[in-house]
Amino acid sequence: MARMPSQLSVALDATLWDEPTTGIGLYTRNLARALEDEGVQIRRLGARVSGDDTRGAMSASAYVIGRLPGALQNAEEPLYHGVCNFNLPLTRVPGKRMVLTVHDAIPVLLPDTVSIAYRWQFRLWLGRSLRVADRVICDSARTKADLISRFDIASEKVDVVHLGVDHVDSIPPPDAVGQTFLRTLSLPPQFVLYAGALDVRKNIGCLLDAIELLWSRGDKVPLTVMGQTWFGSTPVERRIARMQANGFEIRMLGYQAPSIFYELMRRATVFVFPSRYEGFGLPPLEAMHLGVPVITSNTGALPETCGDAAVQVDPDNPSALADALIELLKSPEQRAIRAEAGRRWAARYTWKRTARQTIEVYRSALGQEMTRDARTGRITGWRSVRPKHP
Repeated sequence: MARMPSQLSVALDATLWDEPTTGIGLYTRNLARALEDEGVQIRRLGARVSGDDTRGAMSASAYVIGRLPGALQNAEEPLYHGVCNFNLPLTRVPGKRMVLTVHDAIPVLLPDTVSIAYRWQFRLWLGRSLRVADRVICDSARTKADLISRFDIASEKVDVVHLGVDHVDSIPPPDAVGQTFLRTLSLPPQFVLYAGALDVRKNIGCLLDAIELLWSRGDKVPLTVMGQTWFGSTPVERRIARMQANGFEIRMLGYQAPSIFYELMRRATVFVFPSRYEGFGLPPLEAMHLGVPVITSNTGALPETCGDAAVQVDPDNPSALADALIELLKSPEQRAIRAEAGRRWAARYTWKRTARQTIEVYRSALGQEMTRDARTGRITGWRSVRPKHP
């Protein structure tokens, strides 16, 4: 594909840039790099200490409401991209176009999995932001469908742009300290890995049920759990502590730096992600990219994201999960088949593709459309059309 003519300059929501890495933070950084590789000039607004117009000790919400409109008025960029689900300014900024990325609608779909305060902030602010936005990006077709079914927004205003996964290739291996840490874990030859936040939506209880069921059958499967605590994680942590006290081989590793995170993922025998709902579901796709067999639930965006390359199970059926686990653990042939299928599937998810599709959304928001060579079909440039107001 020819390099896409660009010469774009965009103001980007960087409120999570300096924070501990979450899925949205990872999206922000990798999208920015990929956009810059495509020739887009990026002005990062609202990070705590880096980029432009840093917010310091001010909260991200206070910054977006109180300071961002003024910063955008003073900025040369014609477009602002909010990347954190709902946090556009409450009113339009004269002369500026707005793009919003909505990663999921979890606070609306599964209200009991988030705090009451966040639930209402999400619902009210997102409703307002959808009216302010010129275009909306969703990580998946599943998120787009959920958004359209629950908010007053036209389908043609929403674009689906999948995330990339090839950022994994740029993560350096663990340094000497990291290698020492990995040795102290004394990982067994085979182990099952869950990696992600520990909140109630991730449904780790189903995985623990499956592990207990396997132990009752005589299959003592080691489990490693890696991820930061989140809303509703306390019951899971207490249950794991009880299981550890009863002899279950479970390693709780908490949040880990990327070099350790991906090295442990690479070493896993099977990666399990039984989440009840994902707007995209990056961790299982990362494991597939690294050649690890993956088991996911068959709900939310996971069937779309991981396809048939992953083993899909009902998130409410621990017995089915146990059966899928033991089949892969006891069959090197099946693991090899799943690993190769996963690599091939994940290869289509690149940040270059994400950036180029995002640029098309920017151009649409700015009232531009592609021009192509009639003979070759190659993109030759962009022309102005009548802007589409929300």
